[in-house]
Amino acid sequence: MTDESAGQQPLSKINTTVPHSARMWNYFLGGKDHYPIDRQIGDQVREVYPGIVDIARHSRAFLSRAVRHLAGEVGIRQFLDIGTGLPTADNTHEVAQRVAPESKIVYVDNDPLVLVHAQALLTSSPQGACDYIEADVRDPDRILREAARTLDFSQPIALMQLGVMGNVLNDEEAYAIEDRLLHALAPGSYLVFEDGTNVVHHEAAAEAERRRAEAGDPYRLRTPEQMARFFDGLEVLPPGVVSVSQWRLEDGPWSEPEPVDALCGVGRKP
Repeated sequence: MTDESAGQQPLSKINTTVPHSARMWNYFLGGKDHYPIDRQIGDQVREVYPGIVDIARHSRAFLSRAVRHLAGEVGIRQFLDIGTGLPTADNTHEVAQRVAPESKIVYVDNDPLVLVHAQALLTSSPQGACDYIEADVRDPDRILREAARTLDFSQPIALMQLGVMGNVLNDEEAYAIEDRLLHALAPGSYLVFEDGTNVVHHEAAAEAERRRAEAGDPYRLRTPEQMARFFDGLEVLPPGVVSVSQWRLEDGPWSEPEPVDALCGVGRKP
């Protein structure tokens, strides 16, 4: 972490009475950084929608494949990871810096618990850099301003948004945020995007969405058409916007996994 990041103060105190997406995701991934309310609501969601655990794990695997592709085959050396969540296995900087140790990564999240863990665990290689910003995705100007301390916006950047835009319930607001972030990126930059839908197990996903909203942690599931809108103006890499379990699978002894209710894609800014 940079000295500037270490000196930041959390914007808010940790609220242990309301579930939070980052902590629930950590619970689904088998982590230990969560509170009883996160486990309680997480269990309710998993009860009606067992597939949520598969989504969490496939999403993490997609992150690794996408970052390896961008750092290795494309040569991207800068990553802006918004909605990073709690540190777990194969965080963005770990994957990128295994390929290119000089890579620079800025993480963004709005949970003070994530800030505490990020400062302790998201440490860079000596050749590269890691920084952390406590900010909300709804404040793109703040994100861009603070990220510019570490990243060079005149050069290509990979914008990582995995499981975050569903927190922005209004579609037009979500698209406006995306447009603002992408507008700030240099040509040759990339968007790595993943978020929830309800096209595979419609009723179960819709019920999980309802329970999260009742618990105070609403999350917007979008259709494939609505998801594709986030890639407007970008050159979407093959195989396009697909289930997170089926993006550029690597060779192995297992058969292709079934689709899950999360869509993903990678797009290049011309």
